[in-house]
Amino acid sequence: MSEEKENIQFQLTNQLVEKVEQLIESQNDKELKKVLDEFHYADIAEILDELNLESAVYVIKLLDSETTSDILMELDEDNREKVLKSLSAQEIADEVEELDTDDAADIIAELPEERQREVISRIEDEEHKAEITELLAYADDTAGSLMAKELVKVYETWTVAGCLRRIRGQAKDVTRVHSVYVVDKENKLVGRLSLKDLVVAKNDQKIADIYISNVDYVNVNEDVEEVARLMAKYDLEAIPVVESDDNKVLLGRITIDDIVDVMKEEAERDYQMAAGITSDVEADDSILQLTRARLPWLFLGLVGGVGAFLIMEGFQETFSTYAVLFFFTPLIAAMAGNVGVQSSAIIVQGLANDDVKGSINSRLLKEMLLAALNGVILAMFLFLFVWATKGEMNTAFAISVSLVVVIIVAGLIGTFVPLFLDKRGIDPAIATGPFITTSNDIFGILIYFWIAKMILGI
Repeated sequence: MSEEKENIQFQLTNQLVEKVEQLIESQNDKELKKVLDEFHYADIAEILDELNLESAVYVIKLLDSETTSDILMELDEDNREKVLKSLSAQEIADEVEELDTDDAADIIAELPEERQREVISRIEDEEHKAEITELLAYADDTAGSLMAKELVKVYETWTVAGCLRRIRGQAKDVTRVHSVYVVDKENKLVGRLSLKDLVVAKNDQKIADIYISNVDYVNVNEDVEEVARLMAKYDLEAIPVVESDDNKVLLGRITIDDIVDVMKEEAERDYQMAAGITSDVEADDSILQLTRARLPWLFLGLVGGVGAFLIMEGFQETFSTYAVLFFFTPLIAAMAGNVGVQSSAIIVQGLANDDVKGSINSRLLKEMLLAALNGVILAMFLFLFVWATKGEMNTAFAISVSLVVVIIVAGLIGTFVPLFLDKRGIDPAIATGPFITTSNDIFGILIYFWIAKMILGI
């Protein structure tokens, strides 16, 4: 979207928010409903995010639950939390009854435990209540916590005619039918059914004769990142969830919209970790929350700076003889940090996409050769610059050689650390940003002065 279009959209949104506020203030409910009925629930959620809490709750209570349940899912998380606190247990129960089980479980999971029990007890649909309770029992970041119980399934023993009748009944409870799953008499997943094959088949044919046995699935305890990887790899709009790899009892399905949310949250978390923020925070969070999230890595940077100071202090004699070395210290430190972050970012991205293959040794060898090539090219330029400006070939040679070695070491550190963390089951995203930059600053300065001292014979 162009900047001009964005400005127009911003102005329209502001005007709409002002109009909604005026209608709320005048309590013109009929006109307010008429205005909001023209918009998608995601747009209404965007409007409510701009209103104060009292006005947002007013709109939620004014509109019917079928609409507001979807609006709640689209609200900013912090605003949704505030809105839910302002609603009674019965009002929340009315909202979640209109949602698919996975979305209903997500809403209830945001509530305190005691309030969760109170809301669940007020859900009238016993089957819906049982399914939500089941989903809440699964651990976070597992397939079970993401799946919805609503799906379309048929038994392999059914005929095509019987299957079509039953599908019509099941489809009423499913927002979007991505796939039809085939199960045996024990409710174990055996395959999937093509709607095309179902439509062209004869009425008396058995489902067992036309279903496709090749079907991708995940078990209920699978990590959500692995689920996202599978769905991205095979371009799946939905994937069935089974009890276990050995016992393939069909429990539910995960749809692409949930996976997109997971990928977005994961990307935000990795970006924050790479930037040196230790917890999930937003710009509107309190100063105390932001401080707690940023301070640990800032402290690491401080420790790194102190370390660099101590190293430089140990080379005072070198400075006194070749003062020019001091002025190239920031350049060496910056190059070490930049190369390390580049290397680690590529590895972290590759690990996230499952593109990093082979042993650590082969990856390190490749990075060493790449760093050496880049280092030599940059060092040649630096050599000519120092020689031309200072007229000291030995000094230019010492600085240039140091740069090559520093770049190679930085590249190796930036590659090895995320690979090592991944092998140990630790999120490699913590390797990027301040951690790599600080460590490479220290090693870079140490290597720089040590090599310069050796070459210059100080």
